[in-house]
Amino acid sequence: MKTNILKSTALVLVALVTMSFTVIKKETKQVKTRESKINWIGKKEIGSDHKGTINIQNGVLEFKKDKLVGGEIMVDMNSITVTDLEGNYKNKLEGHLKADDFFGTDKFQSSKLVFTKVEGKDGKYKVTGDLTIKGITKPVSFDLVVDGNIASTTLNVDRTLYGIKYGSSSFFDDLKDKAIKNDFELNVNLVF
Repeated sequence: MKTNILKSTALVLVALVTMSFTVIKKETKQVKTRESKINWIGKKEIGSDHKGTINIQNGVLEFKKDKLVGGEIMVDMNSITVTDLEGNYKNKLEGHLKADDFFGTDKFQSSKLVFTKVEGKDGKYKVTGDLTIKGITKPVSFDLVVDGNIASTTLNVDRTLYGIKYGSSSFFDDLKDKAIKNDFELNVNLVF
């Protein structure tokens, strides 16, 4: 009987030690760049907004037991396009967005978002991350919904925090109808 108790105790100890050293591993899921989309909206203080797209260069989302715990997304800044204009106006605005007074894509070809904190469950998360644009990194927070193999969010970015001051009434007087709002909107759908 004493031997059976010792064997049972040893078995329980082995099971407890094994379970305490079992780590739930992160599962990294690649973002499918061709299927994923980022739509942007830039707004004027007065007048019509401009809209377009920008491509994801690469990205991953990290999960533990189907719960989002991290991620990193790289964006190809040279892929920025305008979808609300055509012809010469479209080409002119795309060139201006790639110029130094906006995103400076010759020097800063990529932008990056790294998740630093993820809170939530059941597919609804509050994400905090470090967003790098033009070599400047600032914190951002946004809500992210994961439904099946799609993660989606809408976030607003204050471009002036990244040194993009062109047309901002916060920095220039007498812009009148040429003033551009500091925030631009990103509508993101990540397929993984």
